[in-house]
Amino acid sequence: MEKLLVITLLLILNSVATSQPVTDPVAFLRCLERQPTDPASPNSAVAYIPTNSSFTTVLRSRIPNLRFDKPTTPKPLAIVAAATWTHIQAALGCARELSLQVRIRSGGHDFEGLSYTSTVPFFVLDMFSFRTVDVNLTDGTAWVDAGVTTGELYYRIAEKSNVLGFPAGLCTTLGVGGHFSGGGYGTMMRKYGLSVDNVVGSGIVDSNGNIFTDRVSMGEDRFWAIRGGGAASFGVVLGYKIRLVPVPEKVTVFNVGRTVAEGAVDLIMKWQSFAHSTDRNLFVRLTLTLVNGTKPGEKMVLASFIGMYLGGSDKTFNVMNRDFPELKLKRTDCTEMRWIESVVFWAGFPTGTPISVLLNRTVTNKAFHKRKSDYVKRPISRIGLGLILKKLVEVENVRMFFNPYGGRMGEMPSSRTPFPHRAGNLYKIEYLVSWSEAGEDVEKNQLARAREMYEFMSPYVSKNPREAFFNYRDLDIGSSVNSTYEEGKVYGVKYFKDNFERLVDIKTLIDAENFWKNEQGIPVRR
Repeated sequence: MEKLLVITLLLILNSVATSQPVTDPVAFLRCLERQPTDPASPNSAVAYIPTNSSFTTVLRSRIPNLRFDKPTTPKPLAIVAAATWTHIQAALGCARELSLQVRIRSGGHDFEGLSYTSTVPFFVLDMFSFRTVDVNLTDGTAWVDAGVTTGELYYRIAEKSNVLGFPAGLCTTLGVGGHFSGGGYGTMMRKYGLSVDNVVGSGIVDSNGNIFTDRVSMGEDRFWAIRGGGAASFGVVLGYKIRLVPVPEKVTVFNVGRTVAEGAVDLIMKWQSFAHSTDRNLFVRLTLTLVNGTKPGEKMVLASFIGMYLGGSDKTFNVMNRDFPELKLKRTDCTEMRWIESVVFWAGFPTGTPISVLLNRTVTNKAFHKRKSDYVKRPISRIGLGLILKKLVEVENVRMFFNPYGGRMGEMPSSRTPFPHRAGNLYKIEYLVSWSEAGEDVEKNQLARAREMYEFMSPYVSKNPREAFFNYRDLDIGSSVNSTYEEGKVYGVKYFKDNFERLVDIKTLIDAENFWKNEQGIPVRR
């Protein structure tokens, strides 16, 4: 009997020991070598550990936010730059064997760095080598691998057609894998909805290495969840099949700015009633930034109305003069171009930049950033706007971007995808603070500015819950330390509203052990 108890105790202790994460990078490499592999592309050949001369370059190449590229930032045990399904399966096998967390990175634009940082032992599964874009003009669809950037996607579509496009992000180095899985929006959302509203298929690998190559094999629940609910909580997305959308041969863009001294308050008041209700071919974004005033040291707010109409300049001019005559748009403000050229315009490149710039996968304008988001359901009063503009001058360095909804966005049921922010929203606000100077005190100061402006806006935005956009990840609104349902609900209802409960149910069904977790993942129901 004593011998049996000793053996049982040893088995228990051994089980506890092996459940502890392995932190030796060499052990990780050896584990990869033990996994099934393709002789033409061995698992270890795509793995980088800290002693590898390329490790730091590979890690930093897709970290656009310098807040998470500091000496104190937790580093992965390894980076697996997967190029085949077998590489992914091997990496997941080692995650299980060595009790490591997996962080999945497509483009690296997670605003809180959760695709390449963690507070527990982890490795990065880098999907950037999955780069296929297969455009099918016959049925108007395309297969897009998870590691493709939005710029590459737009370029490959334009290679095949001048009258097809896709509604997705303005930044052209976003990885499709993360961008689509959080919703994905762009300048055509009032006409065609979000990126996920035009996703018709996908492929995914689960925690056991099982590969599902279409929506039928993965099941409709999982397919629903990865279109706006954050795919990293459900598996490794291989790519998406998307439905392309018609675009005219010519679109028209403009950018008109007015300061407060030039009547910006009146224009913003009108924009609030116009932008969500106008012709759905028209998208007019409002940005608020600080500029120098007329006196030395004086600062004032510049309101910029940046727009695109899916059509020629004559039609643009007529619609704007009908619906927003107060802006006094002139024909000389309008520029006609191909849709693919408008992508370059919205990405902020100088006029005349060739569209080949969209193939550049490297982020060149790295800086320190903090973003937050809000939704507005009722127009802000003139008094409220005056206070907001005054506060922007006071806090400094906070930019605000107002993106109008309406059109197709108001017609989609809130439960069609996990993204719930549909009818009833006039516009979404993005808050952005950027800075270039390193230092802990500098960062604390800049983050405080963003949070101060965000708190100031609380009377003017959605309530119960105060809604947020999942693609604009923000750990300030809640985070999970122990991966509990209660922790997850704090941020989950803000991102997903009533859809949060369905996401939890799906998560519990397909990943009851909570293999896929991060600081803002979907929790399981215990």
